[in-house]
Amino acid sequence: MGSASSGLRTRPRGAVRRRFDQLLREVAKFGAVGGAGLLVNLVTFNLVRHATGLQVVRASVIATIVAIVFNYVGFRYFTYRDRDRGGRTREMTLFVLFSAVGLVIENGVLYVATYGFGWDSQLQSNVFKFVGIGVATLFRFWSYRTWVFRTLPHEEPSAEEPAAGQPEPEAVLRTRAVVDAAKARARHERARARAN
Repeated sequence: MGSASSGLRTRPRGAVRRRFDQLLREVAKFGAVGGAGLLVNLVTFNLVRHATGLQVVRASVIATIVAIVFNYVGFRYFTYRDRDRGGRTREMTLFVLFSAVGLVIENGVLYVATYGFGWDSQLQSNVFKFVGIGVATLFRFWSYRTWVFRTLPHEEPSAEEPAAGQPEPEAVLRTRAVVDAAKARARHERARARAN
């Protein structure tokens, strides 16, 4: 009984460890795509700003849209390629919706810095563009993994049928012990009845 109960203590820890490892891999992949998207965003921002003479926030919105398209391809085919692909229209709609919210967050920070505080030098614009991307990235990570790129459903092993190599839950072991004891008692009673 002691080994079964110690197995029960390690089982949840193993599940937590697997989920944590999966989250770390997801964060790393999200970061790789996001890092590349950050470069696309900043390079496009500076190119549009200097080549066209557009105002800071307008140039930033264009750069953000280019980065959103880049990021969708990266997230769908790299970060979340194992996720549900069933509702592509729904996925695209939610991606555009949450990306638009991220766009407002990202460019809202730049807008406040530029027009609220008058910080409009090239360095200041890039710093606040970067800060806006950082804040928006936290929102995007949460929303994309929760709503857009949904996890495929998978079957959990039932309490009565543990996964291969996993110890059985203590309740199942106790029930089996009670059933085995009842069967042994019934065999003993039958044997005694036959003897009389």
